[in-house]
Amino acid sequence: MNEYIKSDLYRYTGRTDSRAFWGMYRHDRTFRWQVAFRLAKTGSFLGKVLWKLNRMKHEIDIPLETQVGYGLYIGHGGPIICNPTAVIGNNVNLSQWTTIGSNGGGAAIIGDNVYIGPSCCLVERVKIGDNVTLGAGSIVTKDIPDNATAAGNYAKLLNYNNPGRYIFNPWEVN
Repeated sequence: MNEYIKSDLYRYTGRTDSRAFWGMYRHDRTFRWQVAFRLAKTGSFLGKVLWKLNRMKHEIDIPLETQVGYGLYIGHGGPIICNPTAVIGNNVNLSQWTTIGSNGGGAAIIGDNVYIGPSCCLVERVKIGDNVTLGAGSIVTKDIPDNATAAGNYAKLLNYNNPGRYIFNPWEVN
C-alpha cells in the first residue's frame, strides 16, 4: 500500500491493515477520493482511472499539483477548494467549507499538525505554523506562528494553549 494512503488511513482509523482499508474504501467516499488522489499523483494507470471516476463526484477540489503531506484528514467530506500552489503539511485536518485560495501569487503554506476549522478561508500566501488550530469561520490574511490558536474575521491570535489538540492519530513521518 502506498505510504501516503497508509498515513491517511491511519488518521481516520488508527490502523493500517487491509481490513481497515477495505472498510474505509467501501463506506467513506472522502477516503475513496483520497486514494484516487494519492494514486493519481504517483502517475499510475489505476490512479489516473480512479481520479477520473472520483474527481467530479465529490465536492473536494484539490488539484493534483498541490503539495500534500502525509496523514491528510478531511472532515465531513468537504466541500474543499484549494489553489494548486498551496502547500499542505503532514497531519493536517481540513474541515468542511475550507477555501485555500489566491488571486495572484502563491497560496498558503500550511505546517504540520494543523487543524483548520469549518468555513475557514486562507487568503494569499499566508504561512500557518506547526501545531496550529484555526477556529471555525476564520479568515486568515496574516501569518500564524507555531503552537497558536487563532480565530475570527480577520483571524487574530487567541492563545498558545493546547497546540494541535484536535489532531488525532498523527502519522509519524520518518
